[in-house]
Amino acid sequence: MKKTIALLGATGKVGGKIAEILLQEGHYLKLIAKTADNLEKFKNMGAEVISSDITDVKVLTEAFKNSDSAYVMTPPDFTANNYREFQRKVGDSVITAIQNSGIKYVVNLSSAGAHQHEGNGLIAGLAEQEVKLNQLKGVNVLHLRPAYFLDNALLNIPLIKQMDINGATADAKHEIPMVATKDIATVAAKHLMKLDFSGKSVQPILGDKNYSFEELTSIIGNTIGKPDLKYVQFSVEDAKQAMINQGLSEDVANDITSMETSLKNGIMNYEQRVSANSSPTSAEIFVKESFVPLYNSL
Repeated sequence: MKKTIALLGATGKVGGKIAEILLQEGHYLKLIAKTADNLEKFKNMGAEVISSDITDVKVLTEAFKNSDSAYVMTPPDFTANNYREFQRKVGDSVITAIQNSGIKYVVNLSSAGAHQHEGNGLIAGLAEQEVKLNQLKGVNVLHLRPAYFLDNALLNIPLIKQMDINGATADAKHEIPMVATKDIATVAAKHLMKLDFSGKSVQPILGDKNYSFEELTSIIGNTIGKPDLKYVQFSVEDAKQAMINQGLSEDVANDITSMETSLKNGIMNYEQRVSANSSPTSAEIFVKESFVPLYNSL
C-alpha cells in the first residue's frame, strides 16, 4: 500500500537519498525545504515541494496532517551565534506541528552519542530533542542514531587537494563506527514505508565496522593515487580559527571541535555492534562510489 510521507531536509545528504528511495517505490511525498531550488528532480518524480522556513509551525502542521509518517531532523545552520537555541527553535516547531497535526508515526534523525546530554558538542541538542519527542502522547517515534558520517570526508577534499594531508581535531588512531549516509537513508525509508515501530524506540546505525581516522585516510590515499597521504590531528585552537575563517560562527566551531575531541572518550562507541545495527557500505566502497567522483570533479 502506497503511503503519504512528509519529509524535512530533502536537500541534505540523508534526506535527499530517502526521498529518492520513497519516490522510486511509488509513495507520495511532501518535501519541506527553505529553498526548493535543489528539489526540482524530486518534483519531476511526483513529489509535492513546499518552500518554507522549517520553523513555520502552520506549514509544518499542514504537511504532517493526513500523512502516514514523517521524517524529521534539525538541518544545520553553521552561522548561528547560539547553536543550541537554533536547535531548540527548530525542534520545538516540529513538536508543536506533530501535536497539532495528529500524525502517528515519526522517524527522527538523531545521532550516535545522543545518550549523553553534555560534552558532545552538536549532539547534545539532538539528545535534548529525543527527550522532548519521547514526551509526546499517542505518537510512535523512532530515533535513528547513526555513527560518524563517512560523507564528512567530502568536506576535506579541498584540504587534500591543496595541502596533500587529511585532518581534523579527532584522535588519529581511535577507532569509531563510521557509516555512509546512503545506509542511513535505506533504514529510514524502510521504517517510513512499513510503519513497523511502536512507542518510543532507538535504532543505532553503525556502518560495516569501526575505523580510525588514520585508516580512513589511508583508504582515501590509496584510492586516489596518493598512497603517502597522512592524517594530521589539528589543535583545537587552529581548527576553530580555520572554521571561523570559513564563515562558521564561534559557537558552532566550539561545538564541532567539542564533538570531535569527545570521540576519543567513547561517545560513538556506546552501542555494542550486532548485525541488527550494522550496515553494508564499507569505507572502501564509499570512497570509490562517492569520494572519488567528487574529488575528480573539483
